[in-house]
Amino acid sequence: MSTGKATAAIVGSGNIGTDLLHKLHRSPLLAPRWMAGIDPGSAGLRRARELGVAADAGGVDWLLAQDERPDVVFEVTSAAVHRANAPRYAEAGIRAVDLTPAAVGPAVVPPVNLGEHLAAPDLNLITCGGQATIPLVHAVSRAAPVRYAEIVASVASVSAGPGTRANIDEFTRTTARGIERIGGAARGKAIIVLNPADPPMIMRDTVFCAVPPDSDRDAISGSLHRMVAEIAGYVPGYRLLGEPQFDLLGDDLRVGVFVEVEGAGDFLPPYAGNLDIMTAAAVRVGERLVRAGRPADAEERIS
Repeated sequence: MSTGKATAAIVGSGNIGTDLLHKLHRSPLLAPRWMAGIDPGSAGLRRARELGVAADAGGVDWLLAQDERPDVVFEVTSAAVHRANAPRYAEAGIRAVDLTPAAVGPAVVPPVNLGEHLAAPDLNLITCGGQATIPLVHAVSRAAPVRYAEIVASVASVSAGPGTRANIDEFTRTTARGIERIGGAARGKAIIVLNPADPPMIMRDTVFCAVPPDSDRDAISGSLHRMVAEIAGYVPGYRLLGEPQFDLLGDDLRVGVFVEVEGAGDFLPPYAGNLDIMTAAAVRVGERLVRAGRPADAEERIS
């Protein structure tokens, strides 16, 4: 059945995959048609079938054996699994949006550098902390040179699954690298806090940037407000917690930015903004791929 949209598949039937499925159902450009998992008893596969999506525990082998293949696949498994699957997607001509730490393709943050990588066959979403904070570092750096940037991502402990906990060191390294290469800071550092508070806290992020003392504070503040508004366009629960703060410290002007990320509550609870910003960014990337005409005929099929 043709929906007039580009077709999408989700590989990975866990909670993040289910949240992504709900968001894709609202997309004007992407139609989720398949979900692949590996556990026949998966609640995610059952929920997908209830939503009218073809779902099977045969994994990528099942997905690639379908008569019609997806235009875009969203991978929500693990880094090792995506590294194994990525060449198969590329060989089949399927664009991949990677929500794992595999980093097979270029790292993208939608409001900052997605336009530079629309031709890549595989796009990586870095980390939740990166999606929430790298745009803010970039917003400061386009108004003043950033000598050093440090981010602290605080998330509810119950929203961090075994995969996140096993890759904490990778989170800090990957996010710090993104702060420098995408955000534009000369040097970056990332810290994550798994807060055990009950009831669970909503994701909060703190960004500190060191810039020259004579930097234009109004220009920095304006740039930050524009960036927050752009992110809120696809992550409605993304918001500033007060105005940006400026403090002179030695030879630097320190810019402090505080944001909160409340999830949309599509499937995951609203406090899990760290997961919501990843699934929202994934949809944003998929829709930009369609709008860019890749796959080549997808835009034409959208009525």
